[in-house]
Amino acid sequence: MAPPTDDSTVVPMNQMSERAKNPRVLRLHADDNLVVSIDPILPGATAEGVTAVARVPKGHKMAIVDIAEGAPVLKFGQIIGFATAPIRVGEHIHSHNCGVHDFERDYKFAEAAVEEKILPVEQRRTFEGFKRASGRVGTRNYIGILTSVNCSASVARFMAEAVTRSGVLDDYPEIDGVVPFVHGTGCGMAGQGSEGFATLQRTEWGYAKHPNIGGALMVGLGCEVMQIPGLMEDHRIEESDLFRTMTIQATGGTRKTIERGVEMIREMLPKVAAVKRETVPVSELMVALQCGGSDGYSGITANPALGLATDLLVAQGGTGVLAETPEIYGAEHLLTRRAGTREIGEKLVERIKWWEDYTARNGGEMDNNPSPGNKAGGLTTILEKSLGAAAKGGTTTLRGVYLYGEPVTERGFVFMDSPGYDPASVTGQVASGCNLVVFTTGRGSAFGFKPSPSIKLATNSDTYNRQEEDMDINCGDILDGVSIEEKGRQIFEEIIAVASGKKTKSEEFGYGDNEFVPWQIGAVM
Repeated sequence: MAPPTDDSTVVPMNQMSERAKNPRVLRLHADDNLVVSIDPILPGATAEGVTAVARVPKGHKMAIVDIAEGAPVLKFGQIIGFATAPIRVGEHIHSHNCGVHDFERDYKFAEAAVEEKILPVEQRRTFEGFKRASGRVGTRNYIGILTSVNCSASVARFMAEAVTRSGVLDDYPEIDGVVPFVHGTGCGMAGQGSEGFATLQRTEWGYAKHPNIGGALMVGLGCEVMQIPGLMEDHRIEESDLFRTMTIQATGGTRKTIERGVEMIREMLPKVAAVKRETVPVSELMVALQCGGSDGYSGITANPALGLATDLLVAQGGTGVLAETPEIYGAEHLLTRRAGTREIGEKLVERIKWWEDYTARNGGEMDNNPSPGNKAGGLTTILEKSLGAAAKGGTTTLRGVYLYGEPVTERGFVFMDSPGYDPASVTGQVASGCNLVVFTTGRGSAFGFKPSPSIKLATNSDTYNRQEEDMDINCGDILDGVSIEEKGRQIFEEIIAVASGKKTKSEEFGYGDNEFVPWQIGAVM
C-alpha cells in the first residue's frame, strides 16, 4: 500500500525556514522507536538526529531507527502495532506500513492497585448544585420528556416545543429547559429477558431518576414492546408529582396527548423550580470522560490533562467514568493492573471478549474502530488510539466495571461498557449517573449534551483557533510548554465552575436535544 502522503521530494535546505529545518518532535518514552511530529516534517529536515526521508504531517509518526517487517512499533513504551513492511529510519509510520494482529497481554490483575489519598472532608472543594430527594446532586435542573418508543417521539417533541413557545419558562429561571429524549427503538425488538431490552430499560430509568432531571414525563404509544407499566414494575417506580406517564392510545390521539402532556408539565413547574442551588461537596460530581474526533495529539495533551483532573476529582471523593470499550482495546492490560481486585479486572476482560465476539458475529473487527478522521489526524491503529484514550482515566485504582447504563455505586475511577460512538456512549454514561461530561477532541467535534453539560477540550491549537466557539479549553498549549499538571488543574477548576452553573460553549449554542442515542443491541424485527 502506498503511503498516504507519498511525497519524498527533498526541499533544498536553503529554501527551508529554521523551524522547517529542525521541526519539533516528541519522543514519549525511552523505549519508543518513533517520534511524534509537533510541526510538519519535510524530507531532508532533521529531528532527534534523524533525517526525514518522507513528508510527515503534524501529529503523525516518524521512525527513528530501522524497524524490521513484523517487529513491534512502540509509542508510550507500548506496542501500537507491527511493521507490515520494512520501515527505514526517517520514514513516515502509518497505515501503509503498520498494522495489528493479536498478541498476548499480561493483565497482572490488581498488581498496581494502591489506596487512593482522599482528602479529609474539611479540605474538600465545593460547588453549587441541586440536592435531590434521592440524596444525589444535579448540576442542571431540566424537565425531561422520555419516550418508551419511537412512535411517541414526535408527540414528545411537540410537547417540548409547545411549552417553550408559550413563554411560561420565563417565569421559572431556575429551570434549564424542557427536553424531549427521543430514540429510534422500543419496539420491533426482543422483549423481557433479552440483552437489548434490559439495556434500553436501564437507560430509560437512568434518565427518569437522573439528578439533572427535576421532573420527568414518560410518553408511549401504548402497544409497544417497551411497556411503561413493565418498566415501572421492574424498577419499582410509582407515579408522583415529579414523575408522570401517559400513552397516545389511552389519551385519545396526538392533539389530546400534547395538550394533556403540556398540562402535566405546567403542573410540575413550581415544584421543579422550588429546588435551588446550594453549596455541596465536589464528591457529589460524577464526570463522564469522553473523546471524539481524536488525533495524534490526543494521548499527549488533552487526554493526560483530563486524566490529571480525574485524579484531582477522585482525591476529592468524586467519580470519573471512563467508557468506550472498543477504544480501550489493546490498553486494557494497563487498566487491569490498576483494578482494585482481581474480580474487577476480570470483569473488564470479560467485556473485551464480549466485544470481540460481537464484532466477529457482525462481520467486523476491533481494529476497524479508528475513523478516517482519526487516521488523518495521525492515529494508525486501535492500539495507538486506545493507549491515548485510556489516559483520560488518570492514575488511580479502578474501583468498578459496569454494564451500559447500569447505576454507578462506587466512588473513584470506574469503567462503563459502551460503544465507541460518542452519542451512544455518553447516553449510557449519563444513564449511569454522570452529571457532567468532559470531552476531548483533536479533529474538532461540536458535541453537546443534555441533561449533563459537556466541557470540550481541544488537543491542539489549530483546532481550538479554528473552532473557538465550540471549544471550552485549549490543551494545544501543552505542546508549547504548558505542563500537564497546570492544564489538568485548569480543567478541574472549569469542572467546578460548570457544575455550579457556568454555561459551556455547546450550551450557549443550544446543543443537546438530539444526542440521546441509546445503544441498540440485537435484531430489529
